[in-house]
Amino acid sequence: MRAWRITALVALLLWAQGAVAGTLLVLGDSISAAFGLDTRQGWVSLLEQRLAAEGFAYQVVNASVSGDTSAGGLARLPTLLAEHRPQLVIVELGGNDGLRGQAPAQLQQNLAAMVQQSQKIGAKVLILGMQLPPNYGVRYTTAFAAVFPQVANQTGAALVPFLLEGVGGVPALMQDDGIHPGAAAQAQLLDNVWLSLKPLL
Repeated sequence: MRAWRITALVALLLWAQGAVAGTLLVLGDSISAAFGLDTRQGWVSLLEQRLAAEGFAYQVVNASVSGDTSAGGLARLPTLLAEHRPQLVIVELGGNDGLRGQAPAQLQQNLAAMVQQSQKIGAKVLILGMQLPPNYGVRYTTAFAAVFPQVANQTGAALVPFLLEGVGGVPALMQDDGIHPGAAAQAQLLDNVWLSLKPLL
């Protein structure tokens, strides 16, 4: 809470000085909510630090909820857009849809709707792609992974092909459950995001 207050205070001071470029909204699940970690260790908090260090005066709003699905994110998004009026939206959702075996077509529809709603208010959108473990079967995992580039192509959103690139399947970088990245992985997650995010700033 204390760290959040400091961040909010800095953003308020920058806004008062006319220095804030805008708001960056992160709409995600447990990976962006820093599940199992101190939130200050998570990649979204590291993103705040990198933005400040590189002179990008964005206020970061982390609206990520552990366990959330694309349907849950879609339901929450209109209120978040109205409240924060972000200039940039990062969508990190879909992993829980896949783990529950939900239809890729429904995931595609939900992601596209989130991108389109964000674009309607003038926000740029970055989609963070996800992949599933091979035990879900080749047919399903292939269809699931294809959703993210399909939505990006359909909507013109920017894309990180696989958020967990260089992290997924590496035991030393994952928590004991084998699903959630550990503290040592967060800098790599940020690097994966930053490459596609920086051109949007």
